[in-house]
Amino acid sequence: MTTGLLEHVNFTVANPPETAAMLCDLFGWHIRWSGPSANGGHTVHVGTDDQYLALYGARTPEPADARSAARQANLNHVAIVVDDLDATEARVLAAGYQSENHGNYEPGRRFYFYDGNGIEFEVVSYAA
Repeated sequence: MTTGLLEHVNFTVANPPETAAMLCDLFGWHIRWSGPSANGGHTVHVGTDDQYLALYGARTPEPADARSAARQANLNHVAIVVDDLDATEARVLAAGYQSENHGNYEPGRRFYFYDGNGIEFEVVSYAA
């Protein structure tokens, strides 16, 4: 049996179109699909032709709990691989987000940022 890469990850955000637009701007992605979804919600699939994030917006959203990596079933972060870490960080900063936890250790360089939904993104480059 051959196992491939992840096809998608689905998580809930406050405003799927707004979050999708941010991801398109930062990472050069595109919207693959958008439409009605479970329980009267709305979902946007954003990413590449092969992999994407499914951004679900509930009809009646519930507030997010405080950030805690210790909480079971917690999404700790989503890692995005980029070719040019410095250029991507410049876009993240220009969009008004704060980068943090910079690391330069094998096998690559990385930084993290939180979006407006409180989701932590790791941005990593394996370029030499």
